[in-house]
Amino acid sequence: RPLTAYLEYVYTNRFAAASQLYVQMGPVGNALFDRELPYGDLQAPDAGYRLLALFRYWNIIRYWFPYRDVIGEPWEDVLVEFIPEVVAAASRAEYEAVLARLVVSIHDSHARLVGTTSVRPPLGACHLPVWVRFIGGRPVVAREAAEAGSAESGSGLAVGDVLLSLDGEPVETLIEEWLPYYHGSNRTARLAELARAMTRGRCTTTAVLVERGGVRLELSIERLPRDELNPPRHDRPGETFQRLSEDVAYLKLSGVEATEAARYVEEAAGTRGLVIDIRNYPSDFVVFALGQHLAREPAPFASFTFPDAASPGAFYGGYVAAHEPVPPHYNGKVVILVDEATISQAEYTAMAFQVAPDAVIVGSTTRAADGDVSVIPLPGGLRSGISGIGVFYPDRRPTQRVGIVPDVYSAPTVDGLREGRDEVLEQALREILGPDVEEAAIRALATPPAR
Repeated sequence: RPLTAYLEYVYTNRFAAASQLYVQMGPVGNALFDRELPYGDLQAPDAGYRLLALFRYWNIIRYWFPYRDVIGEPWEDVLVEFIPEVVAAASRAEYEAVLARLVVSIHDSHARLVGTTSVRPPLGACHLPVWVRFIGGRPVVAREAAEAGSAESGSGLAVGDVLLSLDGEPVETLIEEWLPYYHGSNRTARLAELARAMTRGRCTTTAVLVERGGVRLELSIERLPRDELNPPRHDRPGETFQRLSEDVAYLKLSGVEATEAARYVEEAAGTRGLVIDIRNYPSDFVVFALGQHLAREPAPFASFTFPDAASPGAFYGGYVAAHEPVPPHYNGKVVILVDEATISQAEYTAMAFQVAPDAVIVGSTTRAADGDVSVIPLPGGLRSGISGIGVFYPDRRPTQRVGIVPDVYSAPTVDGLREGRDEVLEQALREILGPDVEEAAIRALATPPAR
């Protein structure tokens, strides 16, 4: 009882101000840890600094992470598990590898270890000259790095090839071996992160076993330097705004400009439906600039929780983001496209556009991480991050680890990739045009222009 009374006294007389030395609040209300020293001159931190990295990270998650309740495992157990591993990590590479797995343990797509010497497997400076995407849980060649426009890659790989083994190792085994080093709020996000790196290795030829049209093929493919690869895109090639027909308008947010929001709506006027493609990361913040033209009446679309600087570990809510309708209004059906490329601001934008009457989300699981990033400096000049504020729907439905749940599930297939189709856009067109439109007409409208 005396100890209880003393702890209550300490709490009552604590420094309960919104401003303090060690943690500041950012412009949107997330915690900032700029006062934590990075000790960047320590290329090989000793056991004391390695433990400091663990304790600092663990405490930041314990007191300042708005989603600690959905981590999925007791956070105390994570501390006990990693103490001996951090102490035993004698080399820089071992230290980085342990921290890489530590940040994965919070299951946040914003949490990755930055500043490392590339310790995430597989190791190497070169990649196969293709981009891989997980389709139905299997790694599939989605595009050749040169983006030549044909299904066949000059390497001998073809779009639609399912990777079965690399250098004689079954892909299923490699995925489970490598995945503990790849962060993400859900398995879809982690596989998407792994897809970018899984063909990495030494700059030599590698044996690749693929399945092509039901036939297994053994290929010998040369890995190429990393800087020869161009990033892939999931949205439709061409202009940011496109009129696909008299009835359908298309807008992709990877090239959107907030100042042009009203013009996009005006150009879409008279169509039966507007497809807003967020299978990307928006090039500009258009949550309100465009969302206000989609709402027909005042409409809340998100609520938030913020860390309480006066009571570390506590979070408070209350603020709700909402649209006030502004002309010109779009009066047709709004279909929003999402997939594993949709993360953070992209997910928040999808939430904002769901206020459109009869809005429909078409696509697949998103990366499920929302809330401005708070950066965590770690000894050795490393850093990581967390989603710094809690983002929910107005009725408190979660988004973290869940993502934007599609109203209509649609995802690419291996056959669709080989045929050059955009099956998600095809489904969006069916939602707008109805079931009576012939399949050939749907496919023709959705056929992407040459890249």
